[in-house]
Amino acid sequence: MSATRLPAVAPQQAGPLIRLAYRYMKRRFGTVPEPFAVTANHPRLFLAASMHEGMVERASTVLPHSVREIAVFYVARTVGCSWCVDFGTMLSRLSGLDIDRLRHIDDYATSPAYSADERAAVAYAAAMTATPPTVTDEQVTDLKRRFGAEGLMELTYQIGLENSRARSYFALGITDQGFSQDACRVPWA
Repeated sequence: MSATRLPAVAPQQAGPLIRLAYRYMKRRFGTVPEPFAVTANHPRLFLAASMHEGMVERASTVLPHSVREIAVFYVARTVGCSWCVDFGTMLSRLSGLDIDRLRHIDDYATSPAYSADERAAVAYAAAMTATPPTVTDEQVTDLKRRFGAEGLMELTYQIGLENSRARSYFALGITDQGFSQDACRVPWA
């Protein structure tokens, strides 16, 4: 683990519920994701965040996986969260998605590596991530037509959640942890 601005909580310093969560995460990901080890500095927030992440993962079933992952990846890269890029690349690889195309994210609007649905989702992610946001009525109408109301809501929620994650992890100095196995070291925006 890297040197974060707030130290990670070691298993021997954690309470029983957090140690149990650490064991689950280690089994699932090979190690405890550093954002959770840092969040463990506030045990109740750790438990709330863990439950929230699990519930969001289980609820996100409407939007095509590739659309969600590419939009979330775009947000992580735009904000500059190396941990999110690293972890997201691993999740994409484990899901069987083509991670080589992530290298062409800057050219999403014209790259043949992305479908029309993915291009629309990334453009929406860009508009939501801009400061101030630049989302248009036309974008929302188009995305609702493509994915339905539930798909649009899922995409919006996932993009907003990734903005929160990426900005929080960046602020806490949480950096890549080696999940992507150097498979996708893309330059920053």
